[in-house]
Amino acid sequence: MTATGPILSVERLAMRFGGLVAVDELSFTAERGRITALIGPNGAGKTTVFNCITGFYKPSAGMMRLVHPDGAVFLLERLLDFRIAQIARVTRTFQNIRLFPGMTVLENLVVAQHNTLMDASVFTFAGLLGLKSYTAAERTAVDKARYWLDRTGLIARTDDAAGSLAYGEQRRLEIARAMCTEPVLLCLDEPAAGLNARESAELNGLLKFIRNQQATSILLIEHDMSVVMEISDHIVVLDYGVKIADGSPEAIRNDPKVIAAYLGVEDDEVEKVEAEVGL
Repeated sequence: MTATGPILSVERLAMRFGGLVAVDELSFTAERGRITALIGPNGAGKTTVFNCITGFYKPSAGMMRLVHPDGAVFLLERLLDFRIAQIARVTRTFQNIRLFPGMTVLENLVVAQHNTLMDASVFTFAGLLGLKSYTAAERTAVDKARYWLDRTGLIARTDDAAGSLAYGEQRRLEIARAMCTEPVLLCLDEPAAGLNARESAELNGLLKFIRNQQATSILLIEHDMSVVMEISDHIVVLDYGVKIADGSPEAIRNDPKVIAAYLGVEDDEVEKVEAEVGL
């Protein structure tokens, strides 16, 4: 049985830091097998939402319901961060790249599969004895790592230190590492940050492949509107922790509230400012 409907439903999510309300009564859905973008001006609360979904923050209120393809349901607000990654299979990348720079490119992807390898090794016992069950799991982990290195154009750098890669290559490696955990929901925090036009185009192709061929749902935060508008199926817009728009890329592109938020003006001043700046 395969579940239908949204993979993630966020209902009335709130996050408060003392008297500061970072996210206020936020509700949205991320559809299964689609790319959902969470956008908004700096300070809109996007990363706070990500931190709640992935367990880095415990929300002040609200529900986050994740549904696996087999129908299994996980209430993310009730799980610790490592359980969200391990059993709910929600994986994230960060705006600031977090690789193991001293490890090889291949090792970065194999170590991401540590949960599977630890289970196969019976917590190192089978690994120490070299039992077939562990060697088979280890071989599978390496094969999976090589597959994603090939898909991300990094197979030639397999034995190089991750820290020696160019910035754009490190971005792709981080996504490859996340995919080695076989997530049902991949959360990407500013994946196009610092990329040039060619690298952004390569990123677009990779994310479309993940959506179309791997059937992995993607939730991303991104400031590069060219990336957002090209690859997103659905966009949610935040401003000061409040949802101000929710819809297709075309609808969002032409929404006066969205334009006003990004330009920093009131809704009724949008047309005047657009004319002044030539939009």
